[in-house]
Amino acid sequence: MPEFAWPWVFLLLPLPWLLHRWLRPAQPGQALHLPHPGLHLAAAERRSEGGARFWFLLLAWLCLLVAAARPQWVGPPQAQQRSGRALMLAVDLSGSMRTDDMQLGGQPVSRFGAVEAIAGDFISRRSGDEMGLIVFGSRAFLVTPLTYDLNAVRAQLQGAAVGLAGTETAIGDAIAVAVKRLAGLPEQARVVVLLTDGVNNAGSIAPLDAARAAKAAGVRVYTIGIGATEMRVPDFFGSRTINPSADLDEGMLRSMASQTGGRYFRATDSDQLADAYRAIDALEPMPQQGPTLRPRHELFPWPLALATLAWLLALAPRVRRVEVMA
Repeated sequence: MPEFAWPWVFLLLPLPWLLHRWLRPAQPGQALHLPHPGLHLAAAERRSEGGARFWFLLLAWLCLLVAAARPQWVGPPQAQQRSGRALMLAVDLSGSMRTDDMQLGGQPVSRFGAVEAIAGDFISRRSGDEMGLIVFGSRAFLVTPLTYDLNAVRAQLQGAAVGLAGTETAIGDAIAVAVKRLAGLPEQARVVVLLTDGVNNAGSIAPLDAARAAKAAGVRVYTIGIGATEMRVPDFFGSRTINPSADLDEGMLRSMASQTGGRYFRATDSDQLADAYRAIDALEPMPQQGPTLRPRHELFPWPLALATLAWLLALAPRVRRVEVMA
């Protein structure tokens, strides 16, 4: 159904009539009369065209008021579904996330490259959840506050770069920042998904202390340890096999998850990383009726275009008179 967003604009309807009454025209004796061969013709045209010009100007004024009142077509009410869950992603951007020990589409990629692709797909599937993004290295930073705009979260993740937050790993600080942001939400809604490839070696808060704070605040922490267990690297004799994830503190990540009611996942390749996100994605949603919204479509361009056309038609006789007098 159509309606006006600013109906009070129609109070301006009598404005031209009021201006005509208040602004007195010049007295006949004060007018300046100049002889010109086209004056008689112009006077005749004014008498014949004055009525049409008046109606064109009136139509232009009415259409302008209608456009200024913002006519809108309002659609039927649509209930917005909300899961009632808030997910805070905490992603490691320390220097070791540059390690090219992952495969994606048959091509070697860095750990962060795999996270960027797979976590981006995970974000897209969480429609109805509030999500936020924390990145951490030597320090932890909130990049995206909790929002229903999942495109913004995904864009911020794709715009991140390894080393942006420093080259070390402050896991405890990342959990603390997430807990602070989630503490004011309903307890069943508070979830943190933390991904890292190393051990806590920076920051001011120990990971297990942060986990205890998360438990006290009712925040569940799901941890993902990423990194291959074998990798060929060149050496003096050709190449050798190393474990690029030797520094990963799986015990600490498993303990953090179990303390808070979450779960620990180990991702040694892109497939396992995708499986971890799918397992988290399978969390039972908690349906919650969100606010009812009605879609609105602006219609003001149509009366605005009609007002412009009527104004031009009203000016057309005057332009012709000027050309004749010239």
